[in-house]
Amino acid sequence: MENKKSFIFNKLWDIYISQNPDVHKVYTLLTKEGENVTNDHIAYRTFNDPRINVDKISQAFISAGYKFVQEYHFEEKKLFAKHFEHKTDKNAPRVFISELKLEEFSDELQKIIGAEIDKILTNLLNSEDIIFAGNAWGKPSFVTYNKLREESEYAAWVYVFGFCANHFTVNINALKKYNTIQKLNSFLKEKGFMVNNAGGEVKGSPEELLEQSSIMSGKIKLEFTDGKHEVPSCFYEFAKRYTDSTGKLFSGFIAKSANKIFESTNFYKKD
Repeated sequence: MENKKSFIFNKLWDIYISQNPDVHKVYTLLTKEGENVTNDHIAYRTFNDPRINVDKISQAFISAGYKFVQEYHFEEKKLFAKHFEHKTDKNAPRVFISELKLEEFSDELQKIIGAEIDKILTNLLNSEDIIFAGNAWGKPSFVTYNKLREESEYAAWVYVFGFCANHFTVNINALKKYNTIQKLNSFLKEKGFMVNNAGGEVKGSPEELLEQSSIMSGKIKLEFTDGKHEVPSCFYEFAKRYTDSTGKLFSGFIAKSANKIFESTNFYKKD
């Protein structure tokens, strides 16, 4: 089971850094500074279609020793999520999986997404390897991508990238030189990275026992059915956790903070 966990996260990391060169740049910069870069959590995105919902995507992690811990609701973005933790390895990355509530969107969006899910091969739908599948429905249309963006940036992102780690997260608690979120954000901005400022650069507070920030997704040029276009891919997040009154380190997530972190993949234009 330990080997399976390591295999999963190593493979997800390789896919992840191939989709956003900025991530590996940040990782390399921190390691060159002598930092020990460990992963606090990864996140997945999907739709609440029973064929590919949170419960289906989580199966690969559950078979690698994970268990369900808590659920979250995001009314504004029409999302539902669950987070999972390893049963025995307290240092294993947490897993956060969210799903878009399709029934709360237009008939057109539901029709588009339903048609794409219908294209996924049955053997993949029934396989734990779906977590590595990326776009499992074929080359996307840029016109459709922009149509989906009108209703949900989240839906548009999943339509293009599919099943992969949407982000990994640097565990600030394990850092020495950049051991506060403010120091780390300043370092990243000095190096030219764009920090997500939706709701402020720092989401959460020591009082809430969790502070989070992220850089905006790096843009990559992809082949669409209607030409090559540059779109935001995956992003890197940073988390600082605090202990509660009993001395226990907070291990969950804060919905209002995560709500803004989701916006790290929103389409944007650089100045």
